[in-house]
Amino acid sequence: MKRLMVYLKNYKKECVLAPLFKMLEASFELLVPLVMAAVIDTGIVNGDRGYVIRMCLVMIGLGVTGLICSVTAQYFAAKAAAGFATGVRHALFAHIQGLSYTEMDTLGTSTMITRMTSDVNQTQSGVNMTLRLFLRSPFIVFGAMVMAFTINVRAAMIFVVTIPLLSVVVFGIMLITMPLYKRVQAALDRVLGTTRENLTGVRVLRAFNKEEEERKRFSERNETLTRMQVAAGRVSALMNPITYVIINGAVVALIWTGAIQVDGGIITQGEVVALVNYMSQILVELIKLANLIITITKALACAGRISAVLETESSMTAPALEEWKGNGKDRMPAPAKPGTVEFRHVCLTYQNAGAESLTEVDFKAEPGQTIGIIGGTGSGKSSLVNLIPRFYDATKGSVRVDGVDVKEYPLEVLRGKIGVVPQKAVLFKGSISDNLKWGKKDASQEEMWEALELSQAREFVEKKGGGLDMRITQGGKNLSGGQRQRLTIARALVKKPEILILDDSASALDFATDAKLRQAIRGMKEKLTVFIVSQRAASIQYADQIIVLDDGEVAGIGTHEQLLAGCPVYQEIYYSQFPKEECANG
Repeated sequence: MKRLMVYLKNYKKECVLAPLFKMLEASFELLVPLVMAAVIDTGIVNGDRGYVIRMCLVMIGLGVTGLICSVTAQYFAAKAAAGFATGVRHALFAHIQGLSYTEMDTLGTSTMITRMTSDVNQTQSGVNMTLRLFLRSPFIVFGAMVMAFTINVRAAMIFVVTIPLLSVVVFGIMLITMPLYKRVQAALDRVLGTTRENLTGVRVLRAFNKEEEERKRFSERNETLTRMQVAAGRVSALMNPITYVIINGAVVALIWTGAIQVDGGIITQGEVVALVNYMSQILVELIKLANLIITITKALACAGRISAVLETESSMTAPALEEWKGNGKDRMPAPAKPGTVEFRHVCLTYQNAGAESLTEVDFKAEPGQTIGIIGGTGSGKSSLVNLIPRFYDATKGSVRVDGVDVKEYPLEVLRGKIGVVPQKAVLFKGSISDNLKWGKKDASQEEMWEALELSQAREFVEKKGGGLDMRITQGGKNLSGGQRQRLTIARALVKKPEILILDDSASALDFATDAKLRQAIRGMKEKLTVFIVSQRAASIQYADQIIVLDDGEVAGIGTHEQLLAGCPVYQEIYYSQFPKEECANG
């Protein structure tokens, strides 16, 4: 929680004023039993109606003043808590955006969503309740004990015994429940993970008729969460009964002692009533304190989980843009021609993986060349191209862009040179132009239409109606797979990158459209270095270089003709798609 306290620094005034006004309210509340004692001992005993009315007006005044202080305290507490939560969300989101794919893979999407939403909300409630009650409740408890001593020392000794006993119960339960609530939040992560999987993969579930099995799996995880919540709830539920038993026992002892002392003329009836009122105030405040401690326990568990994400350092470091630019001049070695990509003995091992995903990859792509990457499933094709924009870092060797190691570039500069079209076509809710401007923020309409033309998307965009203003639903669900792929290609092309990576991004296109797309990219006046990852031999056979991967190793590099003549892995892939008889006839 200490790490998160920095987000309250802009609310120092509110953090002081909220408890202060609560203390003022508590002070007025502590005066009420004394006024009540005066009403009984002076007004009622003497039959002085005017005195009773005056004292009642004083009590009303104390109540109204206390209410104003309470509302003011609530305002400041809510303002500080809401501002705190806003700051934490911004920091958490910014930090997550700065993490590499390695950390994103390790943490998991469902966990990060939980921490951005549920956990932050819980810490907000914790801050709000702490500012309102953390000082007020102890102040009332110990204030009531002090006021009891001003009335009668012997009776006040009951308070001295009761309060430590209650403190042991309250803080003991807190220590027991804190680890339980941590486990509850972890179980909630698993339930959310299952839910997310089912919602995103609902079509696959129905296609394979797995609904019943997934219901059972969800039920098992949900029941585990329920059991943990019940276990934590049972311990927390002991708080109120135990505190009630102790307080009510103390009230009985107080009335017994008070009755004896009233009978002996030591104290008055009004003072006994005041003592009972003070004990009742302690009961109410300890119930509030018990609930506060439960809330704080949950908030601390959630704060620890948020802090764990914030403390997760990215395994990928890069120089800052300002540092890299220096005094307006790039402090970099003389670059090679724009668009040059070189892999020097590159190896890649994913975190916690047992073996390398890429081994000793070594090649050079010249500016304007088209590089085809082909291989079986799991051979490392996507892993290879993900190293160019530094989605992952090579564990051995180096990847160089324009003659410079990618680790020496600020990420903004490196990724500004590269246009990436990922395997999964992801579009965002908004218009087509909104999505295309992800590639270039200030892209003109002409540039966007040109990108659509190159990606073979212009025809369907014009037919759909609305043109560039056509609305796209979340994830592009109102478009077909091929249309989504073409729009993601257009988004990458609109920025006119030096290097274009097409990571199996034409899998939903027919052969004719795929061929037109490749021809259009080759015909661009800006000569891009293009990396085409594909499982179709037809998509890469006209590439300047073809890299054949087999289980993470380079099985061959060359042109289509060279590989067909001397690379068994390439031969196997090619002839599985184009039978030898067909090739011979061709």
